[in-house]
Amino acid sequence: MNEGRYTFRAMGSPCELRLYGPDRDRLDGAARTARAEIARIERKYSRYRDDSLLGAINRSAGDAKGVDLDPETAHLLDYAQTCWEQSDGLFDITSGVLRRVWDFHSGCVPAAGEVAAVLERVGWSRLTWAPPRLVLPLAGMELDLGGIGKEYAVDRAAACCREAGVEHGMVDLGGDLAVIGPRPDGQGWSVGVRHPRQAGAAMASIRLSSGGLASSGDYERCMLVDGIRYGHILDPRTGWPADGGLTCVSVQAPSCLIAGSASTIAMLRGAPEGPAWLDALGLPSVRMTRDGEISGAIAA
Repeated sequence: MNEGRYTFRAMGSPCELRLYGPDRDRLDGAARTARAEIARIERKYSRYRDDSLLGAINRSAGDAKGVDLDPETAHLLDYAQTCWEQSDGLFDITSGVLRRVWDFHSGCVPAAGEVAAVLERVGWSRLTWAPPRLVLPLAGMELDLGGIGKEYAVDRAAACCREAGVEHGMVDLGGDLAVIGPRPDGQGWSVGVRHPRQAGAAMASIRLSSGGLASSGDYERCMLVDGIRYGHILDPRTGWPADGGLTCVSVQAPSCLIAGSASTIAMLRGAPEGPAWLDALGLPSVRMTRDGEISGAIAA
């Protein structure tokens, strides 16, 4: 049994494909196909590229005619709408425009008036989505697929490997995971969940044999100002970072896409509502509160 480990960077993150099979050439081919698919999705949906489809969508804001979208993008927007509905409006892909005032590298907290001014352009309910036509009615509105784009790429990369005949492996894009199949010995993959406050330490260790795993927390893209931690997960109702008492949440789900959106929603709901919501959905999770308490069905 051959092992192929392929490391690279994509979507601003360190990435790895771990593939196993009897034919090394097949593994190499699957890895090339998976990496090409990840690159395609990044080109299409990156908010940092002027030539991306997402850039074109955002430039249409204020145009009453709107834009017609392809089936893949329509699928993602349908999913985003479902997340918005099931989260009572907390998961909102129009809230990315708030980054205009929240610069987590600056060490400066924006003024309340600055946040309020941008918040006027936030709200899934403001746009019109009648597939395939999307209308962003207000100039300056934006869509940001940061909450689902990388997770979707993880699932697509795993699917490419399966279609290439790989039966054992795992896709890891910056800690968002999808299992292609169990390890060659039939055992699940041992995965460490990053500790949000202890560098290099694991908060929990779990085994994955199928599906996906994703995490959300206040430890990446955050800043400390006057002893207060401001995380990048912003509440679309207020325009301010989520402040529900959770430090991080990791969720196991049938797909990485579901795991990623569910972990974000749980962070926004806060404690105890977020964990209770995950438990009611039957999604195994491990989470840590601000006082350091760790709980969850997949905690080790």
